[in-house]
Amino acid sequence: MIFPKSIATLIEHFQKFPSVGPKSAQRMAFYLLRMPKDEVEKFAQCMIEAKENTKTCEICFNISSTSPCEICSSSSRDKSTICVVAETKDLIAIEKTNEYKGLYHVLQGLISPMDGIGAEDVRIKELLNRLTDERVKEIILALSPSVEGEATSLYLSKLIKPFGIKISRIAFGLPVGADLEYADEITIAKALEGRREI
Repeated sequence: MIFPKSIATLIEHFQKFPSVGPKSAQRMAFYLLRMPKDEVEKFAQCMIEAKENTKTCEICFNISSTSPCEICSSSSRDKSTICVVAETKDLIAIEKTNEYKGLYHVLQGLISPMDGIGAEDVRIKELLNRLTDERVKEIILALSPSVEGEATSLYLSKLIKPFGIKISRIAFGLPVGADLEYADEITIAKALEGRREI
């Protein structure tokens, strides 16, 4: 089907979103067309405001409405630990647990030579600058167990070791409530590797 130019352009823009294919983009475009005009205007205004009012924290590179962000400027956070994550969405996932009370460092990506992303393309230099603060006693690597996450973790651990700071890594393994028989070999291997005494 040939779409009018304005609708085709809208579909193209929706397809730029991650994991949105042509059919999903079409559904979103037609949903938008069915919305009342004032709702579409509110939606457009929300996008513009989010873009204009969002900053990157100058310390940890988290997305926030202020810089430094609320976490970095909080006096109640533990300044001795820094949890290193790939993206802000990972930071949010950890914050939702209400278990971690330290600081963060958002790399804004992972090392991925296949995609042309090297160490200089993520916020590693800025992390190393933060390690000169004598209050920092531990770095927690909370990176995915993917090839890119493993490569980034290995690279970071080599760079951090000379600082004499403890380096730990979040455990990987079986999710709560999962059946062992349905888990893949890598997940079971990671669970065995990360076992602890009870």
